[in-house]
Amino acid sequence: MTSHKKPNSHANISCAEFQEQLPDLFAAGGNGLTEDTDLREHLKTCENCSALVRDLQYIADQASLLLQPTHEPSDNVWKRIQAEMDSERAQAAQPPLIPKIK
Repeated sequence: MTSHKKPNSHANISCAEFQEQLPDLFAAGGNGLTEDTDLREHLKTCENCSALVRDLQYIADQASLLLQPTHEPSDNVWKRIQAEMDSERAQAAQPPLIPKIK
């Protein structure tokens, strides 16, 4: 983490202070945007932190794609699953076969 402050910037926080806030910016599905004036100003004036937020947003977006189904299974798939479950229930309901001993 870098900890520079630009002498002519209006940002009131350092890069280190900004980066400490990153987990909160992205928590609960956030998109890295904030209402905090100091954080917003720092993002406007610091290219390193702006690039970091863009990179983290890209990573978060790509990760969310991994959680989305690529397609819905067809009705036939659900019918086969239901048939298999019905078959297993029917087998479980039958009394066990006990061989006759002579």
